[in-house]
Amino acid sequence: MKQAEFVHTILPFKDRLYRIAKRYLVSSDEANDAVQEIFLKLWKGKKSLKKYRSAEAFAIVMTKNYCLDRLKSKQASNLKIVHSNYQNHDNLEARIEANDGVALVFKIMDTLPEQQKLILQLRDVEQFEFAEIAKMTDSNETAVRVTLSRARKNVRDQMVKQYNYGIQ
Repeated sequence: MKQAEFVHTILPFKDRLYRIAKRYLVSSDEANDAVQEIFLKLWKGKKSLKKYRSAEAFAIVMTKNYCLDRLKSKQASNLKIVHSNYQNHDNLEARIEANDGVALVFKIMDTLPEQQKLILQLRDVEQFEFAEIAKMTDSNETAVRVTLSRARKNVRDQMVKQYNYGIQ
């Protein structure tokens, strides 16, 4: 695989890899570093990229694993999972309320089991299809749908508790 073919194949999903890395890591700098590291690893293994059905899915799995490794490493002991990509251009009050709601959803997502968190991120934030998510997670579409349903139910239940202030 020559450089032009590599760039044509890999570069189109750079932003998606960045968003996934940003979801796992604290800063934009950390996310950029993660994407650069993944691109470097992909470049070094460019000869074996053709054996994968989807280079994008492979890169996403690599990004997820790299970010989780960074979070587990000792030098990243001050990192935590955050997300702040949501923007609203309404008035100030609506923007603050929307940001609080999104922050709450992502705070709740942090409490989910790892598989639910990943599938919720890939489907609802990154907009992947069920078949693509199944390939990335080495499971079947039914399992992905069930996991997504459980994740959404957990988020919904915790949101209801939060907005009802514990009153049922």
